[in-house]
Amino acid sequence: MMENSAGDAVFRYRGSTFDSMIETLGGVFGTFDAELVGRAQDFHWAIDLSACESAALITGYHQTGFQFRAQGASDATEHLSIVVPRRGGMGVTYGSRIAEAGQGKLLLYRNFEPGGISMHGQSNLIDELVLDWSLIQRTIGETFDVPFNGSLDLLPELDLSTPVGRTIGNITEAVIDGIRDNGPLTHSPVAMAHITQALADVVIRMVPHRLSHLLDKKPCMIAPGHVRRGIEFMCANINRPITMPMVADAVGVSTRALEAGFRAFKDTTPAAYLQMLRLRAAREDLLDPENRMLLKEICLKWGFFQFGRFSAVYRAHYGENPSETRRRVGGSYSRRSS
Repeated sequence: MMENSAGDAVFRYRGSTFDSMIETLGGVFGTFDAELVGRAQDFHWAIDLSACESAALITGYHQTGFQFRAQGASDATEHLSIVVPRRGGMGVTYGSRIAEAGQGKLLLYRNFEPGGISMHGQSNLIDELVLDWSLIQRTIGETFDVPFNGSLDLLPELDLSTPVGRTIGNITEAVIDGIRDNGPLTHSPVAMAHITQALADVVIRMVPHRLSHLLDKKPCMIAPGHVRRGIEFMCANINRPITMPMVADAVGVSTRALEAGFRAFKDTTPAAYLQMLRLRAAREDLLDPENRMLLKEICLKWGFFQFGRFSAVYRAHYGENPSETRRRVGGSYSRRSS
């Protein structure tokens, strides 16, 4: 699997300077700062990019190995990268920890986390499948139904000789083959959404991370269609005054069936699940340093009509008052919250 997919790659972008390579990569990752570590002899690179709505493929060639430090800009888009080395290898550093991929091993990393990146070997050839981090966040939310912020601490190395490694590797290869060279997945957004969602589900359920222990608390069951559609309807109408009969009508089931589905597969009621979604949305507003709305305005925006009740539920969910969340982001707003 490691040698064949990119063997005949045709590269649309080429150069012989580090800065020109970083500028080209910015087309996928968004603007970021990078600094070459040491000197690289014969720095020749070639890159091909293929992208669709929820994923992108970077195929990169480097004549010699090199190292660089990277720092994402504040407005850069977050991604999960799955690195498939074809020749040579690639490594990332997290402080003193190093994770590497080479023959028989994949590398997974979130683009905001590594402090350094290195390419190994002569005529290095790498495929990197890039998934939008919002897909991972949504999958975490639907799988665990718990508030989540910060690093996932995802195990970065996957051995392709293991069942988990082979499973993720095979799905990754299917996505890569489907989008390379304007492949069939680029013409089928529905198929692309399903296969990238499947890949995200497998990663979250099978690769160890900081929330993995929660999987042992209940069977890893996939919610039925009416529950998933109910969640989609809630998310699309989260700031509107919707009721559970409205949700049930939208997904084509009775209110009782909707209630039973959420209790069986989400361990909660539909109304409680909607409240959790609204709490998350309110917290995102509170954590946004550019958001100048009053606390009561945020409360009303997301369907909480009693500020005292909102504060109590928020504190029970996040361990702090809404005003404390805002003060951590920027104390200048707290004076306007009364």
